[in-house]
Amino acid sequence: MRYNHLGSTGLFVSELCLGTMTFGGAGMFAAIGGLEQADADALLRAAVDAGVNFVDTANMYSRGLSEQITGQAIRNLGLKREDMVLATKVMGAMGDGPNDRGLSRAHILDQAKASLKRLGTDHIDLYQIHGWDPATPIEEALRALDDLVRQGHVRYIGVSNWAAWQIAKALGISARLGLDRFQSTQSYYTLVGRDLEREIVPMLRSEGLGLMVWSPLAGGYLSGKYRGDAGAGRREAFAFPPVDPVRGEAVLDALAPIAAARGVSMAQVALAWLLHQPAVTSVIVGAKRIDQLADNLGAVSIALTADELATLDAASALVPEYPGWMIERQGGDRRKMLERTPQGA
Repeated sequence: MRYNHLGSTGLFVSELCLGTMTFGGAGMFAAIGGLEQADADALLRAAVDAGVNFVDTANMYSRGLSEQITGQAIRNLGLKREDMVLATKVMGAMGDGPNDRGLSRAHILDQAKASLKRLGTDHIDLYQIHGWDPATPIEEALRALDDLVRQGHVRYIGVSNWAAWQIAKALGISARLGLDRFQSTQSYYTLVGRDLEREIVPMLRSEGLGLMVWSPLAGGYLSGKYRGDAGAGRREAFAFPPVDPVRGEAVLDALAPIAAARGVSMAQVALAWLLHQPAVTSVIVGAKRIDQLADNLGAVSIALTADELATLDAASALVPEYPGWMIERQGGDRRKMLERTPQGA
């Protein structure tokens, strides 16, 4: 297991992060998980034994039950709190009232307090905005997050599912007002969903943010288990994230022989591809069973060759879009000059 800087901080997180959406499984999450405390304890034990020090949850996962189970699992296993990097999120609906969701100052502060209580801890290592709230000014949310950091309840802040321009705008506001800044974004990224390479990845590299990847197997699609029977299993009840079937089959056709030649699962190869991407800080893996988690954890030992990476890249390549193709065309000669310039010249 390797450990990477979280954004521009001095904090190191494991390249694989244990996702806890399967813990609890109430309401809309019933199709995803349903794990009770003993099962969650076993998964966390296996992850920690493999070197994972990073755990991600959210207040809305089963209306707080996932946070509660996660915190209890840490205590049940006797893990040192300072050895774990605990991340959670805020924005989703936590009640039926008009103010029980969103990124208002009131909701953020109330939910931070509630998350701390459910997790059974005095601080959250990474507190993330879970999505875009069109009803709340960015400045209001950022000031609330900054207060939580200054009070010691939160160590670092991040964001999830925002566009590049929204994150860049927030970073500008934070710099102008002297507020704590986002250190990471949690985004969807897979071999069948490389859209963030257009705008988000260049922004992350420019601004020094880390990237946490959610649903790295596209809801199990990249495991190959839905080939020939796409209506079976979890994706029948919860076909998320969406996958273009034509592009998806091309990727599976490229994955299968690589996995077979190595004697590993297609899922491991798909995860290994992500771990080879320079922008990726940590890949979030979730599971219902120990064997599923063990298979995912095995991805850290797979070093793909240049030819294998090229094959997967070609099968999953994005269709060029404007202004990307124009930027590439106009700046190509200048990039070549930089590549030829000796270091220090």
